[in-house]
Amino acid sequence: MSEVPREHALSVRVYLEDTDAGGIVYHASYVRFMERARTEWLRAAGLDQTRTFAEDLSFVVHSMQLRFVQPARLDETLTVTCEITEIRAASLHIAQRVIRDATGEVCCTAELTVACISLATGRARRLPASLRHAATSS
Repeated sequence: MSEVPREHALSVRVYLEDTDAGGIVYHASYVRFMERARTEWLRAAGLDQTRTFAEDLSFVVHSMQLRFVQPARLDETLTVTCEITEIRAASLHIAQRVIRDATGEVCCTAELTVACISLATGRARRLPASLRHAATSS
């Protein structure tokens, strides 16, 4: 497994499909942007979803608290950050931000808990040791 930082960032552009009728990012789009950032963080850790599914492993959002600070708009570029704030035996606590590239302003923040589960049983399972090690050693 490659070296994995506690923080990861993903650049996204706001497309029409991400907005409401007024060109403002629809609230659920922020959740999709954040999901992509977490997925890319896992990919950087060597845990792409094809591999994790084959190993009876998946990650599910247990809880999420969102705060909408100011709206992002059509055609803007955003940076979506993912920071691991706590690592537990079978879960990760993550802080995420969506930042407007042009100004550095925060548009949305989230605090969430992601649980590691067995796909076969749907029950919690321990995080892979290599992921715990990689995330705690940076």
